Amino acid sequence: MAKQVKLKVEPRSETGRSAARRLKARGIVPAVVYGGKEKSQPLQVSARDINAMLSHASGENILVELEIAGQKATRPALLQEVQHSPLGGDVLHVDFHAISMDEKIQADVPLEPLGVPNGVKNFGGLLEQNLRALAIECLPRDLPDKITADVSALNIGDSIHVRDIKLPDSVTAKTPVDLTAFSVLAPVVEEEPVAAVAETAAGPEVIKEKKEEGEAATPAATGAAKAAPPAAKEKEAKK
Repeated sequence: MAKQVKLKVEPRSETGRSAARRLKARGIVPAVVYGGKEKSQPLQVSARDINAMLSHASGENILVELEIAGQKATRPALLQEVQHSPLGGDVLHVDFHAISMDEKIQADVPLEPLGVPNGVKNFGGLLEQNLRALAIECLPRDLPDKITADVSALNIGDSIHVRDIKLPDSVTAKTPVDLTAFSVLAPVVEEEPVAAVAETAAGPEVIKEKKEEGEAATPAATGAAKAAPPAAKEKEAKK
């Protein structure tokens, strides 16, 4: 299950690009928390702290307990979005979605296969993964890091649908149950191109035609040789 981590943040009074640049120069990342019953609130967090949290995350969904400076109560939230700089990958902005620990949430959880299908291992088939994530619903404390499906028993032509995937009792799938998650395809057999076969078969005929043309040219050359003597007689007459 997803582990809830504590993160110290501070209220942010300044907004805009100029303010964001000043914060970055101090090693601080602008953030915001929205959703739930309270109003959205601009925040700021240490770049070192947010990077440490991201590096230790075990999944894409991170439950955060926001410790906001000046407020006694913590604010549970789900890390919604992290914006990175295209150059260098520095964290530019962080979005948190406020939640209630007693209310169910919906999230997309990564889906991973377990094992090697029999049709792949013994018959050269190909495992095709049609779904990379599952939409699920559960209480925040029951949010899984990932969902796995055992594919080792699949033979060529077999499939696993969403309804076949075993989920924890506290988790409900929101993805349509009839969708195919995994399937094993038959190996592809490469055939020799028809054009190449036809070209190979036509090869001897082309050679034969060239020989016939060469043979036909021989009598013409002989005829030209026979026509030479009259020309020589004309030269003798002129003399």
